Amino acid sequence: MFIHDQYKLYRMAHTFINEHDYKLLHVDNEHDTIWLEKYKHNHSFVIRLTLNGFDWKNHLKQDMLQTLQIIDSSQRFITGKTVEFYNIYISSHAPVDDWHDLQRPVKVKRHKTTIMHLFYFDRENFFDEHRRFSNLTTIAMDWIYDIPSETYAEQFVMAYKNKLLQLKKVQKEKARQILSFGKPRLTYFLIAINVLIFFLVELTGGSADIEHLIHSGAKYNPYIIDGEWWRIISSMFLHIGFLHLFMNMLALYYLGHAVERIFGTLRFLIIYMLAGIGGGLASFAFTIQVSAGASGAIFGLFGALLFFGAMHKQLFLQTMGRNLLIIIGINIVFGFVVPQIDNSAHLGGLISGFIGATIVFLPNNKQMVKQWLATILYVVIAVFLALYGINTHQEGSLYQLHNIDEHLANEQYDEAIALATDNIKVDDELLPQYLFQRGYAYIQTNKIDLAIADLEQCISLTEEIPEAYYNLALLYYDTDQMSLAEETITKAIELDPHNTMFKEFYDEIFID
Repeated sequence: MFIHDQYKLYRMAHTFINEHDYKLLHVDNEHDTIWLEKYKHNHSFVIRLTLNGFDWKNHLKQDMLQTLQIIDSSQRFITGKTVEFYNIYISSHAPVDDWHDLQRPVKVKRHKTTIMHLFYFDRENFFDEHRRFSNLTTIAMDWIYDIPSETYAEQFVMAYKNKLLQLKKVQKEKARQILSFGKPRLTYFLIAINVLIFFLVELTGGSADIEHLIHSGAKYNPYIIDGEWWRIISSMFLHIGFLHLFMNMLALYYLGHAVERIFGTLRFLIIYMLAGIGGGLASFAFTIQVSAGASGAIFGLFGALLFFGAMHKQLFLQTMGRNLLIIIGINIVFGFVVPQIDNSAHLGGLISGFIGATIVFLPNNKQMVKQWLATILYVVIAVFLALYGINTHQEGSLYQLHNIDEHLANEQYDEAIALATDNIKVDDELLPQYLFQRGYAYIQTNKIDLAIADLEQCISLTEEIPEAYYNLALLYYDTDQMSLAEETITKAIELDPHNTMFKEFYDEIFID
C-alpha cells in the first residue's frame, strides 16, 4: 500500500503544477518531499508535500517547527511579502495521541508574515482532509475517489519523479541562460577608458583642479546653456580624484558584469549611455555645481537590474534582489546626507536606466508597445530637464558670473560693472565673486578707490579667492600703502603657495 501513498503525493504535485500554476521550488525524490510556490498579488502560496508519518503528536509538532525554520531561512527563495504555507503530510497512519489541535493555523511574523496550515492525509482521514483543504484553497482533486492499481501507481510515480527532476533541470538551465546571455566585454572597455582619461587629466593639470576639469569637459551649466551640450556625455568619463575613480570603477565592474551578462553588450551600451545622459540632464536641471563622474550611468545599471527584477521577480529575489535594493537605498540616503554628492545625477541615472532597459527590453523578449512608450517617455523627460535647466539657471547667479567673465575677457569693462552691480545682493552666496569681478573691472577703468573698496569687502567675506588679495596688494602698492601691500600679498601666497606670480611680486618689492 506504500506505493499508493507515493502515488497520492506525486499526483497532488501534478495537480498543483499542471492545473493551478504552481512552480517547483525544490524536489527531494529520495525522501519524497516536494516544495511548490505560486505568487499572486504580493502573496506567496507555498506547498510542502512530504511522505512522512509520525507515531506521536510531539514528533509531528517538532517537524512542523523545523519546517517553519526552513521557511524562515529560505526567505530569498520565496517571492511574496506574506506566505500562505500548506504543510501536507501523506502517511498510512496518524499519530496515536490526539494531534488535531495542530490543525489550527499558526501565524509567525519574522522577516515575512507566514501562516502555516497543517494537513495530515492518512488513510483513515484522507477524504476529510481533502474536503478541509479544498474549502480553504478552492483546489479540488477529484482523482482521489479513483485510486488506481499498484502497477499503474508505480508507473506513474516513476514517470513523474523523472519529470520533476527534468523540470528542475530545465528551470536551472533557463535561469542560467537568462543570467548569462552576454559576456562582459564592454564593461572592461569602459573601465579602461575611464582610467585612461583620468590619468590624462591628472597629467595635464590635475583632476581636482576645477578650472582644468571644466576645460576637460566637466558638466558646467553656463557652458551648457551656451550650447556645449556635449558636456553631458563627456562628464560621464571624468572623475575628481583617485578615490572617486576607484569607487565608481569598482561599482561599474560588479554592476557592469551583471547587466551586460543579462542584457547583452549592445543593450548594455544603450542603457549605460541613456542613463548617463539622463543623470547628466538631471544634474544640469537641479544643481549648479561643476560635476563629473560615471555615477549617473552606474545608477542606471541599478535601474536596469530593477527592470530585470520586474520581469523575473522570483529569479531576481533569489539571486540579487534584496541586497541590491539595500545598496540602492544606502547610496540614495548617503547622497542626501553628504552635500558633495550629486544626488540629482544618481536619481536621474537610476530612473533613466530603468526606462532605458524598458526601451531595449530583455533578450528574446520584444514588447513593442512598452518599448515605444518608454522611448517617448525618455524623450519627454530629457526635453523637460533641458528646458527646466535653461529656464532655471539662465537667470541664476552662476550664469551671471559667467556672463560677467565673458565681458571681462572681451574688455567690455563698463558692461561688466553694470551687470555685476545689477546682480550684487547682500544675501547672495556668490557675492564675493561678484565683488572680485567688479573690482577687477574698476582697476581696468582706473577707478582705484572703488576697486579697493570692492576687494576689501570681498576678502572680508571669503578667503577662497587668493587673486583678490593679490589684486588688492597691487593697489595698496600703487597707493603707497606698503604695510598693507605686504600683508595682503603674504596672505595671497599663504592661500596659494604654488602661484609663481604672487611670489615674484613679493620678491621684487619686499626683498632687497
